[in-house]
Amino acid sequence: MIRVAARGDGVTESGRFVKLAAPGDRVTPAGEILSGPHHRIPPCRHFPECGGCQLQHLDDSACAAYLDERIVAALAAQGLDAPEMLPAHLSPPNSRRRASLRAERRGRQVLLGFNAEASHRIVDMRECHILRPELFALVAPVRALLAGLLPQRGGAGVRMTLTDQGVDLLLEKVDAEGLEAAEALGAFAREHRLARLALDDGYGAQTRWEPEPVTVTLGGVAVPLPHAAFLQATAEGEAALVAAVRDAVGEAALVADLFAGLGTFAFALDGRIYAAEGSRDALLALKAAANRAGRTIFAEHRDLFRRPLDLAELNRFEAVVLDPPRAGAREQIAMLAASSVPRIAYVSCNPATFARDAKTLVDGGYRLEGVKPVGQFRWSTHAELVGRFTRPGPGVNP
Repeated sequence: MIRVAARGDGVTESGRFVKLAAPGDRVTPAGEILSGPHHRIPPCRHFPECGGCQLQHLDDSACAAYLDERIVAALAAQGLDAPEMLPAHLSPPNSRRRASLRAERRGRQVLLGFNAEASHRIVDMRECHILRPELFALVAPVRALLAGLLPQRGGAGVRMTLTDQGVDLLLEKVDAEGLEAAEALGAFAREHRLARLALDDGYGAQTRWEPEPVTVTLGGVAVPLPHAAFLQATAEGEAALVAAVRDAVGEAALVADLFAGLGTFAFALDGRIYAAEGSRDALLALKAAANRAGRTIFAEHRDLFRRPLDLAELNRFEAVVLDPPRAGAREQIAMLAASSVPRIAYVSCNPATFARDAKTLVDGGYRLEGVKPVGQFRWSTHAELVGRFTRPGPGVNP
């Protein structure tokens, strides 16, 4: 095996794809894999059936190389040379602080876990090597709780997030009408010391338990956490992304944080910050936290796909940070490529759309100086990164 393909299969020199093979492995004519130096024994009994992980058979060096190769290949597909590739961050095992699981009742049994790979079938979770212990400790109790709430063959979504106050639990497609059900939910929340318990029956989340307002700490600031709001998957991955963004921004005193979310980067940066976010709930949480902390952040509710910052607005800033969804930021990037902003930090969870947008910036005169790969979703094929762009000119020191 010479490398790992995008979906996690090993690839031979001849171009053959082999499942569960690692770089350095050999494959016999009969298809048997002879383990090489980068092959490891998967720690979880559910691998490779569970869709939560695809790369448990790789050691850390092979996982890091996989991240690099995904990004370099995406850039090459756009005709871009690889920049400096900084050492990849891999979040440690049992560090995932948020998870979306699926549940289904079958008779007296409730299945709860991730979907099987490329399937809607649920793998009933009995162990997990990626979730924080606080989250995994709730799997069995939630399974028992749902046994009394779900109808036969009924399904549900289970979202768990570790917050400053404990676990925030959101049950989706679940009805709990009547006094008995309400008492069961309250007793469950008290027993397991939940930070919040909410139900979403299809008409939006409704809080059933929240002894004190739920927050997450970002950049040293406690930020209110709306239901199902986006949060970086691990604290370690968040720290790696923040450090790379701070390095890219440098000493800029006036910074725009676009697709700002709850303020992961806005609260971590110095100087005066403009934060734009399309989700009203996230924007209001950011604004409230900034006001309480006395931070100089101007927060605006703005859909950057329909109304990107124009040149007059962009050219006021010394640096721009953007963290768009998987689709990238085509409309905003077109404006940035024509702007005079000296520095750009582009945070991405999709190497393909990052490379597409990077091509636009490079064609507009920017230079891609470096990329920091980040593997928050350990043992998965999910790749994140921070790209550092500079526009050569007076006052810019790449």
